Amino acid sequence: MTSRTGTEPDASAYIPWKLHPKQEEFVALDCREALFGGAAGGGKSVALLAAALKYVHIPGYSAIIFRRHYPDLFQDGALIPVSREWLVGTGATWNGEFKRWTFPSGATLSFGTLKHDNDTDKYQGPRFHFVGFDELTQHVEKHYKYLFSRIRRTNEGPSGEIPLRMRATANPGGRGHKWVKQRFFVEGPGKGRVFVPSKLADNPSLDADSYIENLMELDALSVKQLLDGDWEAASSGSHFNRDWFNLIDPADVPSGIVNWVRFWDLAATDDENGEKNPDWTSGGRVGLLDGRYYITNVKRARVGPADVEELCKDTVDEDGPSVAQRMEQEPGSAGKNVISYYARTVMCGYDFDGVRPTGSKAVRAKPFASAAKNGNVFMVRATWTTDVLDELEAFPFGDHDDAVDCISGAVNCLREMRAPKITASKTRTHFTPRVNWKNTF
Repeated sequence: MTSRTGTEPDASAYIPWKLHPKQEEFVALDCREALFGGAAGGGKSVALLAAALKYVHIPGYSAIIFRRHYPDLFQDGALIPVSREWLVGTGATWNGEFKRWTFPSGATLSFGTLKHDNDTDKYQGPRFHFVGFDELTQHVEKHYKYLFSRIRRTNEGPSGEIPLRMRATANPGGRGHKWVKQRFFVEGPGKGRVFVPSKLADNPSLDADSYIENLMELDALSVKQLLDGDWEAASSGSHFNRDWFNLIDPADVPSGIVNWVRFWDLAATDDENGEKNPDWTSGGRVGLLDGRYYITNVKRARVGPADVEELCKDTVDEDGPSVAQRMEQEPGSAGKNVISYYARTVMCGYDFDGVRPTGSKAVRAKPFASAAKNGNVFMVRATWTTDVLDELEAFPFGDHDDAVDCISGAVNCLREMRAPKITASKTRTHFTPRVNWKNTF
């Protein structure tokens, strides 16, 4: 293969492909932050790998590229297999344990993942001249922003002249669609963030006809996002709008809240067991004061049954006795047995009960949606906030509704605790309403 033109001679030895014009444009950028892509098939991964390799001939240079999951790095045509095609035989050496290439200059290129909230802890020490995110819309904003703190250099030696770069690739859609769109398309132009668009037509290396034929099997929204690169096309449901929610800091939660409920929607699927995009175990803590609901904590985890119990046990201890614990009770004897088990073991000593669902998920979500639409729902800013808002806004068309279920369940329980029950006297000739406050608080 011919060497890429426009690249330093020493670096071109590691980039054996002739890049296409859009890829060339992206690699040539020396600005701090840039995004490449916009549509499927635009050659994003190749462009990102080439950008990371741009300065590997300079001693002291260090680069890293992230995906959300390790399998995404190793699949056919993914970053690590392509890097092997390019780098084997060039003098660069591969360390499988650390997923790292080391070059004759001493420069390094590593590959990593950022899936869980605390995964950034693994990168508190290293410094990089280049940080790359492949498929940025699969990542959370918190991880992306944190890695800026790892982009730094010394003033000594040849590497002191290397520009510091944050680079990413993305298609529209995915869990991070809204924050990526906000960062690069709303704020980007005014903050020096560069977007280099690339569509299928910009990548002549791909069999476009067969790829388009396959894409046309998808829903209309996915076609707009992946084929057209349309960032304005987003999955939105019919129940919630993120602008309805009042976001507040934890310190701004009123101190006078008496009625608290955490509602659990259980799942028992480990994220590592091979199931694609499994459900979440979710538990939402909601308080009610003066007709306003305060969502102060949402626990979300993809773990097996034993870890679900541990999560619930730790959470109920954290909440304390002032928070009523409620759990959706599945139909039949199996559902009764689960509630009985949790009452005797996991939730023993706390205000706990099972709740049998009535009506569809959409019907159960209506009181919550109505309160939000009227400006009566407040949500704490936390690491889970964006994911929960994304799920709410996609409901009922999104991949998951676990957070919707747990918050709706808590809201409905609080409504029942707040509303007095009206009963009639036994005398038919004279109706006397009687208020039963037994379950009010």
